[in-house]
Amino acid sequence: MFTIYHNPRCSKSRQTLALLEEQAQKSQQEITIVEYLKTPLNVEKIKQLQSQLNCSALEMMRVKEAEFTEQNLKGATEEALIIAMANTAKLIERPIVTNGNSAIIGRPPENVLSFF
Repeated sequence: MFTIYHNPRCSKSRQTLALLEEQAQKSQQEITIVEYLKTPLNVEKIKQLQSQLNCSALEMMRVKEAEFTEQNLKGATEEALIIAMANTAKLIERPIVTNGNSAIIGRPPENVLSFF
């Protein structure tokens, strides 16, 4: 079973979802789609994804978003970055795909193929 943290307005997220659907259908696996802008992630979920991604909070953020600069997040602590993502879902890099145990950022979309 896969979960994709998805933004349907993002072309890379749509491409990743299409690849994931194609591969999941072949292997008869289910996909759960979480539109994280409509259903924001809490601090605990972000920490779980960070652990699955095995990366820093900064590496799972969209640092070019205006909100990153507006919130003065450059040089912020891990905890402050995680709280910022929980409070401003737009800052979370997209899409993130999990297979239950590990996660990957779908940039480029072909990254998800490593799950198959």
